[in-house]
Amino acid sequence: MTMGSSGGIRFRSLVLLLVAYLGGTRAREAPLPLPSASARTAGVANRRAPERHGLSLDFYGKTCPAVDHIVANVTTERFRDHPAAGPAVLRLFHHDCFVEGCDASILIAPAGKAAGEKVERDMEENRNLPQYGFETVEMAKAAVESKCPGVVSCADILALAARDAVQLAGGPYYAVKKGRKDSKVSLAGKVRGSLPHANSTVDELLRVFAAKGLGAADLVALSGAHTIGFAHCAHFLGRLYDFRGTRRPDPFMDARLVKALRMTCPYTGGSARAVVPFDVSTPFQFDHAYYANLQARLGVLGSDQALFLDARTRPLVLELGADKARFFRAFVASMDRMGSIRVKKGKKGEVRKICSHHL
Repeated sequence: MTMGSSGGIRFRSLVLLLVAYLGGTRAREAPLPLPSASARTAGVANRRAPERHGLSLDFYGKTCPAVDHIVANVTTERFRDHPAAGPAVLRLFHHDCFVEGCDASILIAPAGKAAGEKVERDMEENRNLPQYGFETVEMAKAAVESKCPGVVSCADILALAARDAVQLAGGPYYAVKKGRKDSKVSLAGKVRGSLPHANSTVDELLRVFAAKGLGAADLVALSGAHTIGFAHCAHFLGRLYDFRGTRRPDPFMDARLVKALRMTCPYTGGSARAVVPFDVSTPFQFDHAYYANLQARLGVLGSDQALFLDARTRPLVLELGADKARFFRAFVASMDRMGSIRVKKGKKGEVRKICSHHL
């Protein structure tokens, strides 16, 4: 959605109406009593943490010292013209790192039905990834190639662009370690089970994160990325109309939010492209309001709201919701850990010239 277009203006107006409709909800209404939950620690089977390779802040110090600046020039212009590009890039980075590591495999384009094996982007989990994100990374890569041909990987450019997306929306600026190589393949079969789902339970979320060498603190901090970005109606429709087969809305979603979301997301006949903001209070600002929303039953996705309802993650939600600076520090630390998952080095990877096509 181009925010400068008439369609973008209508979308932004819809978002502002949603925010106004729910104005003051957090301050006025206390959450429902929590369902009973065991206070046990995460019941995640011990797994071997993914291999991590050393990255460095000055990896391109001699070969492309201005790479951060070159990428930032592109991302700044894109965010100004298309604000939705920021959260799109951030989401791309998460989807890339959680499937076979941070190796830009998510960027490889489908080759067509007659060309053979499907790629990650063909999978249901990735089909709704906004084109804005892919376009932004390709534009940044072209800019870098014009100054430093054949040097900087698409994986590193995606990591830099994700950082810029956070900072341009009002979040923290942080140094990004570099030195990743691009994957030589993108395999659709690796996606299933590697990514969280919109209605994942906390048990399921913890298992997915543990498989990447990440813990509960990382889960809650990285979920804070939903302070910006948008969800398709299909990802939460059940919470509005038929929660767990009851033919009633989810009792842990604020009734006013249910009513507001139903205006955009009818039970039948709605647009498959319709979206709403994850954060219904400050949808275009990277802040810690996401956590206060969960406390007020204003989480749009079931997997988000579950973080407050579960005894294992609720203290972390309360902690980050009370202190924006603490959230920023936790988010940066978790982004660094996530950005180091299964990094390709040496002959195990390549440096693509065009991010959507391997060499």
